[in-house]
Amino acid sequence: MFTGLIEEMGTVKSIKRRAKSMELTISGKEVIKDTKKGDSISVNGVCLTVSQLASLPVSQFKIDVGAETLRRTSLGELRIGEKVNLERALKMGERLGGHFVTGHIDGVGIIRKRIKEGDTFLFEIEAPNEIMNYIIPKGSITLDGISLTIVDFNKNRFSVSIIPHTLEVTTLGLKRVGDKVNLEADIIGKYVFKTIKEEKSITLDFLKKHGYTR
Repeated sequence: MFTGLIEEMGTVKSIKRRAKSMELTISGKEVIKDTKKGDSISVNGVCLTVSQLASLPVSQFKIDVGAETLRRTSLGELRIGEKVNLERALKMGERLGGHFVTGHIDGVGIIRKRIKEGDTFLFEIEAPNEIMNYIIPKGSITLDGISLTIVDFNKNRFSVSIIPHTLEVTTLGLKRVGDKVNLEADIIGKYVFKTIKEEKSITLDFLKKHGYTR
């Protein structure tokens, strides 16, 4: 489990492509400090497992990316030298400044607009229909592992406002129109949507059944 608050930007040091998977070597000074083999690290919003630390240069780690992850995310398009957002898994007792993020990507979106509004930027993202089902104004969404608040939406797009700090410490400051981003919808919204979808109508019995009323 993650929060969507990026700890640092790492750098892709090497890529070893296989038939249906690949191995990434990534550098990251902060996330490597108390990390051991088998730990989870979010890379551009994707929960991945550290496969190797020993015998590597200081502040580098290796991760394996499987076929399903390559199909559902943009990791397959990474290049050597490219920056990636990194976050270690949440520790119990830590402040939860973002929202509950699983690192299980729902799909890939495309940046369609990048509009400057004073010191901030408004990003408009085109998203698959299955993700738009969970989009609500002021709801939460994760872009490349970054916890953001939805400003507005229409049939197949939603917008988020990016403050200067986020642009500076994450890869969103490097993104341009046409670039792809990994999307993860709010897990609470998914459960609510599924529950309501399975009910023919919201009745008093439905509200009682799910604890909304007595």
